[in-house]
Amino acid sequence: MAVVESAPKSSTTRLTEEPPAPQKLQPRKRDSSLFGPLDDSGMIMADVIATHASDGRLVDVKTKLLLQVVEDILERASPTRAAHVTQAHMEAVEYMTEEGIHGVVADTIRKIGSEIQFHCSGTGRRDLHPLALDLLTTLSMYSWDTKAVIVMAAFGINYGDFWLTSQICTTNSLAKSLSVLKQVPEVLSHVNKMLKPRLDALSNLIRGMLDLTKSLTEFYDLPVGYLSGFPAMSMASNLVPTAVYWIIRSVLVCTSQFNSILSVGHHQDMGSWDVSTLAYKLGDIHAHLKDQLTRCHKEIEERKLNEVYQTLVRLFDTTQVDNLRVLRVLIHSIDDHQPLLDGFTKTRVGVEVLGKKTVVLLISDLDITAEELTVLENVYGELSQQTKSEKAYEMVWLPVVQNSSGWMPAKQQETFKRLQSAMPWYSLHHPSLLHPAVIQYMKEVWQYEKKPLLVVLDPLGRVVCTNAIHMMWIWGNAAFPFTRKREEDLWNQERWSMVFVVNGIDETMLSWIREGKPICLYGGEDINWIRKFTSTMRSVTDELKISIEMMYVGKSNPKERVRSNINAISSEKLSYYLPELTFIWFFWVRLESMWYSKTQQGRTIADDNIMREVMSLLTFDGSNQGWAILGHGNGEMTKASGNRMLEALESFPTWKENAVRDGFIPALARVLASYHSKEHCASLVLPRALGKDVHEHITCAECNRPMEKYVLYRCCDE
Repeated sequence: MAVVESAPKSSTTRLTEEPPAPQKLQPRKRDSSLFGPLDDSGMIMADVIATHASDGRLVDVKTKLLLQVVEDILERASPTRAAHVTQAHMEAVEYMTEEGIHGVVADTIRKIGSEIQFHCSGTGRRDLHPLALDLLTTLSMYSWDTKAVIVMAAFGINYGDFWLTSQICTTNSLAKSLSVLKQVPEVLSHVNKMLKPRLDALSNLIRGMLDLTKSLTEFYDLPVGYLSGFPAMSMASNLVPTAVYWIIRSVLVCTSQFNSILSVGHHQDMGSWDVSTLAYKLGDIHAHLKDQLTRCHKEIEERKLNEVYQTLVRLFDTTQVDNLRVLRVLIHSIDDHQPLLDGFTKTRVGVEVLGKKTVVLLISDLDITAEELTVLENVYGELSQQTKSEKAYEMVWLPVVQNSSGWMPAKQQETFKRLQSAMPWYSLHHPSLLHPAVIQYMKEVWQYEKKPLLVVLDPLGRVVCTNAIHMMWIWGNAAFPFTRKREEDLWNQERWSMVFVVNGIDETMLSWIREGKPICLYGGEDINWIRKFTSTMRSVTDELKISIEMMYVGKSNPKERVRSNINAISSEKLSYYLPELTFIWFFWVRLESMWYSKTQQGRTIADDNIMREVMSLLTFDGSNQGWAILGHGNGEMTKASGNRMLEALESFPTWKENAVRDGFIPALARVLASYHSKEHCASLVLPRALGKDVHEHITCAECNRPMEKYVLYRCCDE
């Protein structure tokens, strides 16, 4: 039988389907012992299943809410332990107070309560197995979980009534008079003496009844459509009648025991051994049911995840009229119609603000660096002068925090809020709006691992680039619309020059280029080499009566050693330097992006000069020595490792005439070219995000011989 499950006003009403029917079994002969058998053999369960006769009618039982009311009663009524009442309990009570209980259900609860009280009062029939079957027959039209809840509700009324009287009898005159007739004072006088162990045992059994009943309602709340043919669903379905039967048996024993306690010595202690045995029995059934529920939930999550994943696959494989269908699946906004935060106004908005626009998805975890954000803010800031309708593209941060519950620790929540507040673009209001299937798609299709990704969607929702971050690092907004075609066109316009190397990094260097000055970029961490190199360079250029501008660009992943070098260079006036570690980081990450971009195009150092030059600089950075590169504007350039550069400069008297005749940089380049030998050692360190796309065989940029491949583990700390 299907049951309409009503919910508080903040929730949605849903139709819960009846799970597969348990297997029919043959009836057995009735047991006539005091409390009946404690086994649940096939013969016993055949009797139980035979009582179930759902006729398919819809009954508005509000099963889960009713159970929360019952739990609230039993928690507050417990005389031997503190009540544990949740907000959900109180909300359920308020809702049921306003809405009431369906008349048929209320009548059934009263009828069941009367039968239980009569047969467990000491005057009626004492064979509890037939009584349990009779109660099940009365409840035949209800679903299995509702049977259990109704019986628990009937028990809660009788059990709660006595303890309510005991709690208010000192302040309410009516309750005081009732307490006399119910022998409340006499019972309470024994609670802290001989009755406490029995009440503790009853309390444990009642807790077990509640836990098992809650799992039954959880089982009936499963979306059965996702579990068709799943073994755990069938196994759980077969456990359900057993669970309901033993809940009813436990209610009967609890009622008998409690009535015995209220009789205060007028009746014998009947079946006290059965309470602890039943508690163990319920715990065992509950453990098995929870195990199957866990399997069902896992299967549901996997099937739902696959459903969303396949939806994404279909959407990206078919032409859309705009990008909104794609965005609504990427951004899980079923229950949240304003899933985005506008970084400019700091207000909540819907995905409609992105409709028919180019959208750049910034995908990262919460470890995105300050340097990465700073550069992105600078690039995005160039669009700030435009209105939203004029902007070439919009950016949206999709934070990857893989936690299916949606809950984040306080520190993680603080980090998320700090990052979000600093972003001028759109971002998800909360990381939980990113469905696990979307994260899986990002990892499997877009190859997201840990490094930030910029995935570009055109106004129709088509993916035009699975990672535009390298284009953005190299060319900024000039790379719009960030397509592969645009990338190819930009590379066709580039040549290796000082203009290209320093473009967009520092305004001082750009002014030098505009003035036609020769420039020397140098780096490394050895301050002694830096001092010697800069002084030697000054001596040579002074002798030639030329001016050269020198700029220290440090080392990739700059830390305190580079900062210390900057302080020394500044105080000793050795040269100019990039003023912020962010600029130094960007200089190197831009070179790495050039390598990545060229590699994605299938180019190698054997057939691409820019790639060869980039590799040389990355190789210099991978060593522990200094290095330098010289050039001006779009003119000739030369470079060398620190030792070779110093050796060439120190031998200046031998090639001074060539420098005077041909120019300083061309003459220096010929000297450095003559130093190339077969005996040298070079290393190339590439970040994992770059290295995974690199060809297995790489040749040295210095001598063109194959380089050996090693594995390097490096901590970011110095």
